[in-house]
Amino acid sequence: PFVCGTCLWVVWSTTRVFGRAASSRQRFIVLGAGNAVTRESVAVTNLTVVKRETRCELLRAIAARGLVGPVTLVLDNARYQRNALVQGLAKELGITLLFLPSYSPNLNLIERLWRFMKRQAAYGGYHPPFADFRATIGAVLGGIGTTHADTRAACMPLTFQEHRVVALCAALK
Repeated sequence: PFVCGTCLWVVWSTTRVFGRAASSRQRFIVLGAGNAVTRESVAVTNLTVVKRETRCELLRAIAARGLVGPVTLVLDNARYQRNALVQGLAKELGITLLFLPSYSPNLNLIERLWRFMKRQAAYGGYHPPFADFRATIGAVLGGIGTTHADTRAACMPLTFQEHRVVALCAALK
């Protein structure tokens, strides 16, 4: 979720510095998926919480794209993604769900996209009304494939660090 609220920051200076911040902590939920090959993205937004119905709405939006070939959706292990309703709808729509190991956000490409979006839209900005906050996030999300295409390609390479297997030997006395 993108939270419209105060982001605490520290500045070392000889005088006291005050920054403007919003007085509320409203949430703008963006649930999205990105195509790792074509760099297209699809998102579903709401103002409440992410539930299994929200995940099903995203699955329907992905299926509506009319993608050719097998579609695999890489997911973390959130509870609302592992229930029978979501898994049944994914099977019905022909989408394979691949769950990542626990505590491995570096393997999920969408986490890199969220980090980029938060830097562009939320961090260091002052959005007094919540509507402006939502509009800023919507503008960045809408410009992912056009305005921010080069930056997105740079922050979301399809390369991952590989670790070779190292044999561990214990010294016996």
